Formats: sequence, C-alpha cells, structure tokens
Amino acid sequence: MKELSLNILDIAKNSVKAKATLIEIVIDERDGWRRLTIRDDGCGMPPEMVATVTDPFTTSRTTRPVGMGLPLLKLAAEQTGGTLKVKSSQGDDHGTEVTATFAIDHLDCVPVGDYAGTMVTLIQGSPEIDFSFTYRREGGDEINLETAQMREILGDVPLDTPEVLSWVYESLTSPA
Repeated sequence: MKELSLNILDIAKNSVKAKATLIEIVIDERDGWRRLTIRDDGCGMPPEMVATVTDPFTTSRTTRPVGMGLPLLKLAAEQTGGTLKVKSSQGDDHGTEVTATFAIDHLDCVPVGDYAGTMVTLIQGSPEIDFSFTYRREGGDEINLETAQMREILGDVPLDTPEVLSWVYESLTSPA
C-alpha cells in the first residue's frame, strides 16, 4: 500500500469484523521513528493464526485465498529498518494489537497519507464503534479524536451525519 492510512483502514476494518467496540489508533513520531499502533477489544485470534498472520496465504476471508494487508505492512516497515509485531488474545482479556515501526528518514518510508479521510471512512462505516485516534508529531504537535467524547457532546446526533463527518475531517486537518 502506498500510504500508511490505507493500512490503518485495512486493519481497522478487520477489527470491526472481529466485533471490536473500541479501536485505538496511535501514530507516534519521535527520535526519527514513526510508530503505528492499532489496538482493539475484538474477539482476538488464536495463537496459531497470530503465528502465521504475516503470511500472504493466511486469511480469514472467504472471497479469496490471500490476505495482503499485514504482509505488506510488515514489508513496508522492514524496508526502512523497522518491525511489525502482532499480539492477540482470546477469552477474558481479548483483543489484538498491531505495532509497526518505520525509520522516517529512510528513502522507502511510506507517507502517512490521508489519515483524516481514513477516520471519516471508519466512522461513517461503523458509527456505533468507539474510535480513538492520536497523532503525535516530532516537536510536540498532537492531534486527538475520541468518538466517545463526541457522542457525549452531540447527544442524539448520529456520528455518520454529513455535518459531523465534515467537522471530523476539518478538525483533523486544520492546524490548532
């Protein structure tokens, strides 16, 4: 994938399929590294699935025999000297966490891309799910979005209304 935001969309869609009620997305840039962490409280994966999840021929899809999301994210991270880690558990403490690190200054480091559009797409497609988004940039700039907080403020106004989605996009792309 040419942008990290597309990887975020792919992984978060898997979290939605795993019946997550909360999906946390954090992009943290410091000391020349970009760390992407996506954590959910979904049903989790069994250990044998976690062990092979970066193999392109491991997928839970029934429409095709390959799953390229995590293998491509792993490749993108490793091409910059970074890593990909996947942790998942089932049972009482269920959920999945995907963490990818990238050397920001490396020639092959993919750009973050349209993270605001990705968040709008996720909220529009799954307005009932709580999303937490944080983007910390080198130098102290930080962007945050919490749909649980938005629900408290908006009351009965659905998160997937055009006006709310427009506000989400603008708030994520406008300088503070």
